[in-house]
Amino acid sequence: MPTYARLPVEFVRGQGCSLWDATDREYLDALSGIAVCNLGHAHPAVTEAVCDQAGRLVHTSNLYGIQRQEQLARRLAEASGLERAFFCNSGAEANEAAIKLARLHGHERGVQSPAIIVMENSFHGRTLATLSATGNRKVQAGFEPLVQGFVRAPFDDVEAIERIADKNPNVVAVLVEPIQGEGGVRVPGEGYLQAVRELCDRQGWLMMLDEIQTGIGRTGVLFAHQRAGIRPDVLTLAKGLGNGVPIGACLAREAVGETFGPGRHGTTFGGNPLACAAAEAVLDTLAAEGLCGRATELGERMLAGFRERLGGLDGVSDIRGRGLMLGIELAEPCAELVGQAVERGLLINVTAGNVIRLLPPLVLTDVEAERIVDTVSTLVEGRLGGQ
Repeated sequence: MPTYARLPVEFVRGQGCSLWDATDREYLDALSGIAVCNLGHAHPAVTEAVCDQAGRLVHTSNLYGIQRQEQLARRLAEASGLERAFFCNSGAEANEAAIKLARLHGHERGVQSPAIIVMENSFHGRTLATLSATGNRKVQAGFEPLVQGFVRAPFDDVEAIERIADKNPNVVAVLVEPIQGEGGVRVPGEGYLQAVRELCDRQGWLMMLDEIQTGIGRTGVLFAHQRAGIRPDVLTLAKGLGNGVPIGACLAREAVGETFGPGRHGTTFGGNPLACAAAEAVLDTLAAEGLCGRATELGERMLAGFRERLGGLDGVSDIRGRGLMLGIELAEPCAELVGQAVERGLLINVTAGNVIRLLPPLVLTDVEAERIVDTVSTLVEGRLGGQ
């Protein structure tokens, strides 16, 4: 089905931050499969874990105990402070689980029509419920009637959420990304997440964080919200958790997670031994190689490089990011830069129409980081100079 406008390139192998096409041309990957391959391609630790597990046991179903799943759940619980985990196969599924948890939580409190506050310009997935939660009309168009029960507020505006609280007694939760990825790498102001946490505490709402793109070291800490010194009630993960092996997770405080009794939710493939083995290898490698700190260091260096090259140019609206999640916002749409970058052997992305989004692997070298800054800056300079 024609669901993708694919670029005219096909990759046949990868290693580290490099990919090679069918003609054996090398490309530098500054997108990581959209924040998935945080350890780069063909990382030996993940390869070994997947091959070893595939040779022993891939799948039995969740009708039985799964030791690898229990091990991974304990590790994520320890890292997040959230005691319960539900494993699935993708970020959309993780967010579906969070939405269902919020509704069950609301019904248990006597709210007949539970509502969840979501943000403008957000992205939570493409299933019917998650695209309804998403703050992007383009994603929703043609799929009406949408799922009801979502109330929208501007991102990075706590006062707007407070106004909703005053008018809507059915609200039971807030779902928010610590940094909006698809929405344009939008970083909220200092204190935003803390203020949302305080408001949720006052109102008795669940604070649900979508860390599908920001999690697993991408922003320089394991989970982006840890910079704010808070703990959510529900946390969703996917993308980088399996380094390319499909896995998602919905973590929750014990009292919230226990809302899902037997038969309330489920999955055929979620949390199988193969996916959990890959995720454990990812967590091991992040810790052993100090990749979260490396992401912070490189991200700051790359932001400084972009600001030096592009900060004074008319047509560059903003340069922002955290860790290795970077965005360069131009004043005009710039989707053509993606194809131009491919011609130069670099993989980038443009989101929200006018934001160059960079999500390179956390194993990026200094030389590769410099090449990304130089190539992207040259492309932007060329485009702005040609206007």
